[in-house]
Amino acid sequence: QVQLVESGGGLVMAGGSLRLSCAASGNIDSINAIGWYRQAPGKQRELVAGLPKGGSTRYEDSVKGRFTISRDNAKNAVYLQMNSLKPEDTAVYYCNAIDGYLHNYWGQGTQVTVSS
Repeated sequence: QVQLVESGGGLVMAGGSLRLSCAASGNIDSINAIGWYRQAPGKQRELVAGLPKGGSTRYEDSVKGRFTISRDNAKNAVYLQMNSLKPEDTAVYYCNAIDGYLHNYWGQGTQVTVSS
């Protein structure tokens, strides 16, 4: 089992920045990929940034050049630095981890609201 806890969401004006954090605990060594998803009202949950073990970082097209995912193995944490935020980035952001058995683990989500 893997437990994920997000933090760092909030209200920011367009053009501003936020840094989301995800603290992982439990069977950390089982994680094959970790990333961030978001879900806006009335829309499907979508991958924002993914960090597979031994693979290349992936970003959703609309966030390329603005968002950066990073991982601190010593702290069992993953971060999402979000710059040049836009109102369309408003959503609940979820940390996600996938283990070797393809089990998905989710955090509780953190709200990001970007005002125009």
